[in-house]
Amino acid sequence: METVEEDVEEYSWREVVLPRLVPVVPDAPPELERETGERRRGRDLLVAVDFGPNSKHAFDWALAHIARIADTVHLVHAVSSVHNEIVYEKSRELMEDLAIEAFKTLLVRTKARIVEGDAGKVICREADRLKPAAVILGTRGRGIIQSVLQGSVSEYCFHNCKAAPIIIVPGKEAGEQSVL
Repeated sequence: METVEEDVEEYSWREVVLPRLVPVVPDAPPELERETGERRRGRDLLVAVDFGPNSKHAFDWALAHIARIADTVHLVHAVSSVHNEIVYEKSRELMEDLAIEAFKTLLVRTKARIVEGDAGKVICREADRLKPAAVILGTRGRGIIQSVLQGSVSEYCFHNCKAAPIIIVPGKEAGEQSVL
């Protein structure tokens, strides 16, 4: 696993190099390449992920309802420090698992990035950078008063993202285990 690091004055991030899920044929003719710029007409979709069940629910919903075979799903995970190796390894494992699931489910290409900072600001900054067709994220389904008092990442993204945010609210029957 190779890691690309970059420190920008505004924020730090680490690109997660995911395993190649599409086999590479040596010396294949260029017309067989799956991801050539002219033949590929997919969209970029940004999915905010963490270790909670509502995030997994939003990821599953995005694969079931939004993503198409030619799309690229960009997974973004906000952490307190990208230089903490334990946090990075756990986040990398999560993103690898989600990338493999996305490929098995829909054959979509996946890119992953772990970004340091406040989750809402990180998601909006990545949305500004990528200019995705949609930003998909989960929510805990708290009430308006609780969200205002404690703060809400989904509410922050709803008001501050320039891309179209899609906020997936868990169903009441799902309870804490809100997975499709």
